[in-house]
Amino acid sequence: MTDLEDEATLRARLDDLRKQHRTLDEEISGGEDGPLRDQLLVTRLKRRKLALKDEIARLMDRLQPDIIA
Repeated sequence: MTDLEDEATLRARLDDLRKQHRTLDEEISGGEDGPLRDQLLVTRLKRRKLALKDEIARLMDRLQPDIIA
């Protein structure tokens, strides 16, 4: 696999993760107004959202590494 193919794969994965993150954000924020909201479910969704955020950050670091000159 060439560097361009690898970068394209990483960017596609990054886009997918961002979509998942937005979907979870909408689900979390949209469902909290219900009186009997399952707090365990909300906690699980928030943890998944945080894990996605961490994975997004790792991919961003691979695509744009910090180079100290």
